[in-house]
Amino acid sequence: MATELQRALEAILMVAEHPIDANLLAQVTETPVDQLREVLAELAASYEVDGRGFILVEVAGGWRYQSHPEQAPYVERFVLEGQTARLSSAALETLAIVAYKQPISRAQIAAIRGVNVDGVVRTLEQRGYITDVGTDPGPGNAALFGTTDLFLERLGLRTIEDLPPIAEFVPGPDIVEALEAGLRAEPAADEPVAEAPAAAPDLDGD
Repeated sequence: MATELQRALEAILMVAEHPIDANLLAQVTETPVDQLREVLAELAASYEVDGRGFILVEVAGGWRYQSHPEQAPYVERFVLEGQTARLSSAALETLAIVAYKQPISRAQIAAIRGVNVDGVVRTLEQRGYITDVGTDPGPGNAALFGTTDLFLERLGLRTIEDLPPIAEFVPGPDIVEALEAGLRAEPAADEPVAEAPAAAPDLDGD
């Protein structure tokens, strides 16, 4: 049977819109934070043992309930049914740039993507995935953007440092070399070089 503290935590987390910091939960329940963390871990473990469709996780600096990863196909089907407001590929690319390069200005994003990004940046701000985190000390004092706690929450990350290393998405040196070889204009060393055609005879006798 659940203890009064467990029931209190479940009730609070059930109505919370965002991940709740353990220190705040400890303050509200008047419980030492170390003890509270143990209870949260016990709750999370009990849900796994019971095979529930939800889990209790620590993300974006706090604790929250979310659907179990194994139930993702059903959740995606429910969420995407009739959904027309999904992020475009341009928005996802821009979001990835901000996530890995933050803090970064709108002009720097545009330089990387090679296109104007004003509309995409505005969309990501409206969705709450990026926000103004400061200004560039250089000329113009351009606004600098970074990701938000909502971004971490959506990806199930505790901090931005939990993002996978970008090297995992970059081709290795052997692949890059092969690509360069395929794009090289010069023939390989073992390929015969075609001889230049003989000059046309001078019909004017010059």
